[in-house]
Amino acid sequence: MKLRKRVGLLAIAAVLPAACAAEPEQAAPAAEAPHGYVEGAEETAEAQSRLVVADAGTGAVQVVDLITEQVHPVGRVDGVRDITGDGRFAYLTGKDGAVHVVDSGSWMVDHGDHVHYYRAAVREVGVVPGKQALAAYSDPAVTALSYPDGTAILLDRAKLDKGEIAELGRITRLPHESTAVPYGEHVLASDGTQGVRVHDRQGKPVATIEHPCPDLKGQAVTRRGVVFGCADGALLVTEKDKTFTGEKIPYPDEHERATRFTHRPGSTTLAAQSGDNAVWSLDVSRRAWTRVETGPVAAVNAVGEGAPLLVLTRDGVLHAYDGTTGEERAKTPLMPDATGAAIQVDTTRAYVNNPASGEVYEIDYNDNLRRARTITVAGKASHLVETGR
Repeated sequence: MKLRKRVGLLAIAAVLPAACAAEPEQAAPAAEAPHGYVEGAEETAEAQSRLVVADAGTGAVQVVDLITEQVHPVGRVDGVRDITGDGRFAYLTGKDGAVHVVDSGSWMVDHGDHVHYYRAAVREVGVVPGKQALAAYSDPAVTALSYPDGTAILLDRAKLDKGEIAELGRITRLPHESTAVPYGEHVLASDGTQGVRVHDRQGKPVATIEHPCPDLKGQAVTRRGVVFGCADGALLVTEKDKTFTGEKIPYPDEHERATRFTHRPGSTTLAAQSGDNAVWSLDVSRRAWTRVETGPVAAVNAVGEGAPLLVLTRDGVLHAYDGTTGEERAKTPLMPDATGAAIQVDTTRAYVNNPASGEVYEIDYNDNLRRARTITVAGKASHLVETGR
């Protein structure tokens, strides 16, 4: 097995957000600083993927560097029952009902025509009051944490990058679960009835998307826009010159709807469970749904256009399907029981946790689901999220 190039870990005390036009404080003269410079962080030539792994029993949180294979303990979250991430930070919900923030020390900054990759020290950041976080989404200015009661807390991303939790504003409580998504220098969220509303970065509503989205559940950020799951299909919201528009992508037939989307960050192909025994593949570029019969589903994710649709069935077998035709391409057994497992995907590998052990399986999805590595952490790999993508 050929491992990725090993890169040393640089410990730092604070990190400033990336901004091509901004000069870092107390840094070298601007003429000497490379484009995309971030004070205190090490810029690298390749993605610095890491895994944040939490043990539901002990509460132990660990960060696995997938290049060096080092495992970094990063505190405990008692009774941890859920985890979500925004590409750099992991947000863990514990039995205290609060959201614990962990900086994985790995992230990327996408400028459209080029990308910067950074690595820094792993650290605990702090606690955000509130109940279980449904989702976390960020842009360079704001991080939106969404909660089951319909509230979204908007955090100052620049301060979060420095290790400080500071609230910018809130989106007021709605009568149902709603996820807020920063997009186009604004924040999108359900309007509490049948549609999507546009808010400013302090949470004030400023516009409403014309197309309705009844019973909104599920969302995803893609290069084509933000996708919201509706009872009658998907609503794609796009922005141009500060104007937001919506486009409906209806379901092709009568089947169980999608309520939660997963995908490789940056891709335009989404996956979602459809009932207990099938999954949806949504090609956002083609505005096309495909439903694939799979058997009992434990977890699902989509690699991207022309790449496999990954489905982990409850018997612990990982399957690769053609997302357009539904044809099965490969399968491989990973564990006896996949209850509680997740699939994380980046541009070259997929990662599947075994909640009953401390094992995480690295899968080469371009090589018939070959198991490239088995990564072992202390305790159990109950919850998993990947960062640095």
